[in-house]
Amino acid sequence: MKPQGYKRLALVAALALSLHAPSALADEFLVGEQEPLTGPLARVGHGMHEGIQVAVEVFNKTNGKHTVKLLTQDDESSPAKAVAAVEKLASEGVVAFTGGYGSNIIGPASDAANKLGLPYITSGGVANGLVQRGYKTFFRINNTAGYEKAMVGVLQAMQAKSASMIYSTKEATQHLAQDVQKDLEAKGLKVAMHAFDPGISDFKPIVNKVRLQDRPDVILMVGYENDYIGILRAAKVLKPDVKALVGVWSLATPKMAADFPDLMPKVYGTALLPYPATFTTEEGKAFHDTYKKLFDKDPDYLGQFGYVQSMLLFNAIARAADKGTADKGGIAQELAATDAKTLIGRVQFTNGDNLNFTHHMGQHQGKKIEIVWPKEDATAPMQYPGVPWK
Repeated sequence: MKPQGYKRLALVAALALSLHAPSALADEFLVGEQEPLTGPLARVGHGMHEGIQVAVEVFNKTNGKHTVKLLTQDDESSPAKAVAAVEKLASEGVVAFTGGYGSNIIGPASDAANKLGLPYITSGGVANGLVQRGYKTFFRINNTAGYEKAMVGVLQAMQAKSASMIYSTKEATQHLAQDVQKDLEAKGLKVAMHAFDPGISDFKPIVNKVRLQDRPDVILMVGYENDYIGILRAAKVLKPDVKALVGVWSLATPKMAADFPDLMPKVYGTALLPYPATFTTEEGKAFHDTYKKLFDKDPDYLGQFGYVQSMLLFNAIARAADKGTADKGGIAQELAATDAKTLIGRVQFTNGDNLNFTHHMGQHQGKKIEIVWPKEDATAPMQYPGVPWK
């Protein structure tokens, strides 16, 4: 073959590589989102997905140099399908992942991403083990400690003397329940613990035991959407003599209020934002306005989480691209070096964990979700005592 032929083949090969491999000079970067858009975690997954889409819109309009394109795969609330989603997205050329919900799903999904050398950022997994694996590719913006502070803080504000904790035996929920129990007992509260298998749907035996034996001031619920619904339905039938029902993630959301209006009144759950939300910063207003434009509704805290984690990732991609390291491990390095003021407060990563994270506690009040703890950030006083059937 003539030298010109070799040169022509080399040029074609180089062009093919440039079309299929991430490049530090690329204007557009593919980002993967593995999310539960169907299955039992679908409400949460859609909320996070909306926030991620807002981040794509805002970043692409404001960065001025780089853009991102989101490729989304539904994990169907299944760990095995989450791994398959990560592997499929990686085969399509994504440079990093955002999304995921449930520590038992995020664990194997981020394992797969780590094996591929791709960064994975989330707000959907708080199990302690996720940040104890030593991965340099895994990052989360929230953690168990932030939820623990909110649950313990609101019970102290209520001046409750006793609580019954109904909790799932999944890793993240069990760890949080045990941490909350330890903290409450250290503060002098009596705490009764009631574990349940994630597969159960009839909570009446547990709630009846709480009603007849424990007789607590407050019922604490540490689980996921379907668990809350089951517990609240059983409580509404049995009507235990309690003063409040308090849960954690994916409970104080407008979607839960819309889908279960008879179960949510006066129920508490973690929420960084009231609903409807108001924003005063330039970034907050851009987030709110873009969310409203895309989805014709006000954002909730799930959208806020999805937005924050994704903007941190997109900005890390842009910094790595500017340094020419986006395809050399630079994205994970830039995430690890993050020190940013965000819509959930300051974010810095220590071994992939944001140790600055502190949650708020919201309460369903009428058609609104009001922040009721901590006092300095409250948008309304607690309606206490208060339960859905009174």
